[in-house]
Amino acid sequence: MDPVTVFFNPACSKCRGAVELLDGRAVPYDVVEYLRAPPDAATLGHLLDLLGGDPAELVRTDDDAFAGAGLTPADVATRDGVLKVLLAHPGLLQRPVLVRGDRAVIGRPPERLAELFD
Repeated sequence: MDPVTVFFNPACSKCRGAVELLDGRAVPYDVVEYLRAPPDAATLGHLLDLLGGDPAELVRTDDDAFAGAGLTPADVATRDGVLKVLLAHPGLLQRPVLVRGDRAVIGRPPERLAELFD
């Protein structure tokens, strides 16, 4: 079984819950504390490729910090916009993001983690 990489914020209950689910399944994983070591443009681009769909889903647009930074949905309407915002504001990365092989999911709600094991 491929190990899982978890983009993790220890203050986030959803991140902690995702790790508990992985532990319960005895799934090996690596933790990337993205606030301590923010992902670079290549890593963010890879996450977007694996996730597919709307790039803006990778951004916490409902977070007070999003508006507090003077950002609007128009700022994350494109892939390049998402990259620019997340490089400048890594705390706005949606969480948790889990990657396994060539698949990734945003673990909200936690049931989405099952998609990595189907």
